[in-house]
Amino acid sequence: MGKEEKHQASPGPLATKSQAGPAAAEKTASPAQERKGDRGGKENSYTCCGCRFPLLVALLQLLLGVAITAVAIIMATISPSLLARETPHWAGIIVCLVSVLGFVLYCITYLPDEKTSMQFIAKLLYFLLCSVGLVLSVLALAFAGHHYTQINGFTCKETDAGCLCNLDPEDPIARTFLYAGVTECSSITSTLKLYFLLQMALNLAQALVCLVGAFIMWKHRYQVFLVDQQTDSPSSQQWQKV
Repeated sequence: MGKEEKHQASPGPLATKSQAGPAAAEKTASPAQERKGDRGGKENSYTCCGCRFPLLVALLQLLLGVAITAVAIIMATISPSLLARETPHWAGIIVCLVSVLGFVLYCITYLPDEKTSMQFIAKLLYFLLCSVGLVLSVLALAFAGHHYTQINGFTCKETDAGCLCNLDPEDPIARTFLYAGVTECSSITSTLKLYFLLQMALNLAQALVCLVGAFIMWKHRYQVFLVDQQTDSPSSQQWQKV
């Protein structure tokens, strides 16, 4: 009887395997699941306010767009003879619209792979408008730089119609520039030149911000997808097993 009780009390090999099953399953988690868990933790760590992608870029775009538009309006009040290319308010307004779309994109749950058509359309429009804002900022920068170099070589004199400036006073057929509504030529040779220099700096910063926004959007849309495909491929799993 004693031997039979000992035999019944001793657990069999199947019982030991079933008891050790959950612990062994936890220890033998696949590397793919560990990588997915790490990526999930990283995605959750970037969901704090201010850490998600479009917010900081959209804020910078809004500030720069408002500043460029304000400076352009002030430049237009100096003389009505200034052309639209010399007062690049159009570059600032477009980038302000891009920033509004960035705020809308921030309110949508941001994931690398589009889950809804609304998210896909918003990300596509944001990428395209960032590209347009980059081109417009470069154009405004080029126009401001061209007129800044011209003003450095101006020789101006006050007339009844305004301020008359030319590049070479000794050349009778040299091109002249008439700035109507200007009482003092110093507002052209000093104040307007300072505004052109400020427009160059603001449009350069705006072009860089739009470039960063377009690049990050492209990176989240394509590079993350390619990395996921590479990590889930059989070759990567084979390397990790070795």
